[in-house]
Amino acid sequence: MVVTRNQAKARDSASKKNENGAIGGGERSNEEITSTIERSRGGGGESKITFVEGGDAEESKHSERRSRAILVALLVITIVLHPRCSWFVAPQNRDRNNNDRPTLHTVFYYGWISAVSTGLGVLPLCFVTKMKEYWIGVSNAIAAGMMCAASYSLFAEGCTFDDVDDSSDISATVRTGLGGILGLLFILGTKHFLEGHEDVKLGTLSGADTRRIILIVFVMTLHSFSEGVGIGVSFGGERGHELGMFISASLAVHNVPEGLAVAIVLLPRKVSKATAALWCVATSLPQPLMAVPAFMFVHSFLPLLPVGLGFAGGAMMWVAFVELLMEAYEDTDAVTTGVVSTAALGLMILLQRSIEGDDHA
Repeated sequence: MVVTRNQAKARDSASKKNENGAIGGGERSNEEITSTIERSRGGGGESKITFVEGGDAEESKHSERRSRAILVALLVITIVLHPRCSWFVAPQNRDRNNNDRPTLHTVFYYGWISAVSTGLGVLPLCFVTKMKEYWIGVSNAIAAGMMCAASYSLFAEGCTFDDVDDSSDISATVRTGLGGILGLLFILGTKHFLEGHEDVKLGTLSGADTRRIILIVFVMTLHSFSEGVGIGVSFGGERGHELGMFISASLAVHNVPEGLAVAIVLLPRKVSKATAALWCVATSLPQPLMAVPAFMFVHSFLPLLPVGLGFAGGAMMWVAFVELLMEAYEDTDAVTTGVVSTAALGLMILLQRSIEGDDHA
């Protein structure tokens, strides 16, 4: 049986009422934060969604201040970690970091820059305060198109993977296909697990919204693992310093619209802009973490790279089609969903092609 988004929300609402008792009866604890969605009919029969906070509003303010403080800390870390920063690098090692041979510090830093740039995806939405239900559907269609483009890029990169140091006897296409199947099975298992835990909460969110956000953030994080391996491998080959810096810069540019795709899913669900930026950065943290071991053991990671690309692509494609496109269709219509998602898909592919063109130039 297929459960629509509205049915899921109704089920979650009924569950909350059963837990809290009749309206007006019982007391809410300070730790419990709930939210209600008011749908008011305006002119033209359009629905507008306004989020009304309940529970302890002071805790929400503390969470916002904490998110902003973490963002400032990330900025400070980015400055201090720079390979030529006198605060971090010992004087005797500065010259060694300036030559053409990359160090572990250099590899980690450029992976870190690529990850932090994902948070910039929130900037286009900084001036948006309220969204009508129709525009939330449009946002989901945009996110779905971007994720489909990213998934296509992952599959294409995996199938065309060719490196002289690749020791595997299995073709890159087969490895990518196997990875895609594994990714699909893995995300289906994750979804089944989350549906069996309807009480899961994420900050002020609970129920269907939480499960959807976890799935989306999860698949975006998965695909960052393969990108991190790509950064490490690029630094490990010939002309490693130049190629690694270029690949990292290309991924940093590529990560901005991916951060936008995550943000337009989070913000309509009462996630603050600062917190959304943190989640965007968190989805890309595997890039610096995986870049270092991939650089150290480049020959061991190469045969597994197509599998990882296919794994992330399969998981991302499933979420884009089954979660985001279906929700966009419920909030808008088939024509709007198709046109908007296709336009986002095309623009994202054009961006990827332009980056690849610069790479080959």
